[in-house]
Amino acid sequence: MIPTEDYNRVLLEDVTVELLVGLHAWEKPRPQRVAVTLELFWRPTPGRAWVDYDPFRDFIRSWAGRAHVDLIETLAEELVQRCFAEPIVEACRVAVRKLDIFPEARAAGIEFTRRRK
Repeated sequence: MIPTEDYNRVLLEDVTVELLVGLHAWEKPRPQRVAVTLELFWRPTPGRAWVDYDPFRDFIRSWAGRAHVDLIETLAEELVQRCFAEPIVEACRVAVRKLDIFPEARAAGIEFTRRRK
């Protein structure tokens, strides 16, 4: 689909972090590798044609030291909220994937697309 107006996009692709995540008992004893892809969308304005992606990378990497989380959906929602803490961001797409969950799959995960309300 071609957008009907101009927009800018920041892309962070496959930021990898190890953390305690998973609902199943066999997932809980040790950290799992998770890859996060983030896209931020906004309309460019004079003097504001960019968004700094470093704080988002730091936010994702901070998950490494946190307490166990049952669902990757929880992580995705937290990242969505962090995206909208940046006033210029109008929409975002967040994908969180467990990289080593099934031997026959490259990854298993979820993706959220959200617009500012």
